[in-house]
Amino acid sequence: MASLTGATSHLLPPATIAATSASSTARLAISFSSSSSSLKCIRSSPLLPHIFRYQKRALIGTMSSGRFSTLASPKCAASDPDQLKSAREDIKELLKTTFCHPILVRLGWHDAGTYNKNIEDWPQRGGANGSLRFEVELKHGANAGLVNALKLLQPIKDKYAGVTYADLFQLASATAIEEAGGPKIPMKYGRVDVSGPEECPEEGRLPDAGPPSPSSHLRDVFYRMGLNDKEIVALSGAHTLGRSRPERSGWGKPETRYTKDGPGSPGGQSWTVQWLKFDNSYFKDIKEQRDEDLLVLPTDAVLFEDSSFKEYAEKYAVNQDVFFEDYAEAHAKLSNLGAKFDPPEGFSIDNNPTQGQPEKFVAAKYSTGKRELSDAMKQKIRAEYEGLGGTPDKPLPTNYFLNIIIVIGVLAILTFFLGN
Repeated sequence: MASLTGATSHLLPPATIAATSASSTARLAISFSSSSSSLKCIRSSPLLPHIFRYQKRALIGTMSSGRFSTLASPKCAASDPDQLKSAREDIKELLKTTFCHPILVRLGWHDAGTYNKNIEDWPQRGGANGSLRFEVELKHGANAGLVNALKLLQPIKDKYAGVTYADLFQLASATAIEEAGGPKIPMKYGRVDVSGPEECPEEGRLPDAGPPSPSSHLRDVFYRMGLNDKEIVALSGAHTLGRSRPERSGWGKPETRYTKDGPGSPGGQSWTVQWLKFDNSYFKDIKEQRDEDLLVLPTDAVLFEDSSFKEYAEKYAVNQDVFFEDYAEAHAKLSNLGAKFDPPEGFSIDNNPTQGQPEKFVAAKYSTGKRELSDAMKQKIRAEYEGLGGTPDKPLPTNYFLNIIIVIGVLAILTFFLGN
């Protein structure tokens, strides 16, 4: 992430509801928004299940004299699925005309990457909550230049008021990866926005590009998020996109033969030759380090120096399919960190009728020794196993009393048959 731093209620009585016109309803919703202390989750009201759901969000993100609004998003309000789908199409068009894939990836990462797994309360724990739209967080050193990403997305946010900033940032990041030729990211949506700049995380939660001990630094930062070595390396592979600009990050050349003509704004130093194409060339180039016009940061080089990181980096350098699979999983996990979802389980916007449906168990399908369990069935079995107290790192606790009873029962049966 920081190594991407240089890349470009009050419930109304029924009579009042009946007497309220559509226009006065909107005015009432606005009046509610003026007092954050009295704002309730209107969706929870049996009287008003959806009347005001998106009224207040229409005010979010408007610009005045070139500055972004710091009005709060409504609490307990999920994004509208249809508007998310439309916003995705607009983002695709934006990518075609501005070549902004790298900076949109970085925007989503930096909003989610402030997550601290050791803090339980939301939004103090950080994560994907839309806080990066506020000026106080945009001014963090690791976020240099991300105001440009926000400016690119603001017209889409204004057009689709039923989409939260938190969802829009992650939607844009995943769409940029996919449109650059990367894997399909298994995303879910429904993230709730923080209310104001006072809920932004403190500076210092994102990684640096050139720390004294790169491997320790990466682990300190990413382990705090709940990520592991494989996910650190897989996510680092997103540097196949983008450039580092020395005027923003202090790293890289002003321009190279790969960046002097753009596309987009020229200049900067890229990690790969085709820096708008998502593939595994980052790992190949970092390993070889033969081209002085390609950037290698300390946090890049360490992927082939640290023994644990190197295991995955070597694998990704020779097998793009494995890299894509691991990257898609890691990106989706990162995008959910710290988020509060409404509905709590989130929702998908992909047109897949089987999305979220449990797999029907058919015994015959799993009766042959050579047939592999499907991923859905593996997840179901794992969920039941963890529900009984087991984890991937720890077996189920042994019930010694039950074991003794079983042994006694078996001995009694054997004695009975042997006696006869």
